[in-house]
Amino acid sequence: MQIGQYQGLPRIIIDPGESYVTKKDEIISTLLGSCVAACLYDPVNHVIGMNHFLLAQQHAAHNAALLGSEGGRYGIHAMELLINQMLKQGAQRIHLKAKAFGGGDVLKLGNELRGGQSIGAVNCEFIKTFLRTERIPLIASALGGPIGRNIFFLASDFSVYVKTIERSEEQAVIKQEKRFLEKNTTAQTQQPPNQADFW
Repeated sequence: MQIGQYQGLPRIIIDPGESYVTKKDEIISTLLGSCVAACLYDPVNHVIGMNHFLLAQQHAAHNAALLGSEGGRYGIHAMELLINQMLKQGAQRIHLKAKAFGGGDVLKLGNELRGGQSIGAVNCEFIKTFLRTERIPLIASALGGPIGRNIFFLASDFSVYVKTIERSEEQAVIKQEKRFLEKNTTAQTQQPPNQADFW
């Protein structure tokens, strides 16, 4: 996790496996390839949080229920950790809403997973299934595709800005995700939004 500034506001940059929750006027950002970031917010109590997770180090048999798989359990842990951090900051589960991003097919790995699905596709399937199961409305998403994304989650109005990453950033993401995969199997310089999509 890194702390910087953007337009006079604190900007917290999270890496794979991390999450961050705040009630302050801050920006949470991350760089995504195959990973997914869940951006949760409680608009009533004004609490936001983001995580950054990758399920693909865990294998799931074809047609197995994803939430019941080992990878699903890892993802559930990542999501519940984020939700619990938000509840401790004063959020109420009944008010939670979600935006989800990432799951791009940038690693070109994982055809052995889930009957040929890419790592990114497994992550996309997980977040949609989890949110549906937990009855947390998915308000907006940009999931899948062949691209990486740079995302910025604003506490001020719960908006998320999404920018497709450049080739040089994509190579950095691929290296980062491969390291994260290797690390978890065995046990970022980001730019401000520019011509970004708004969610």
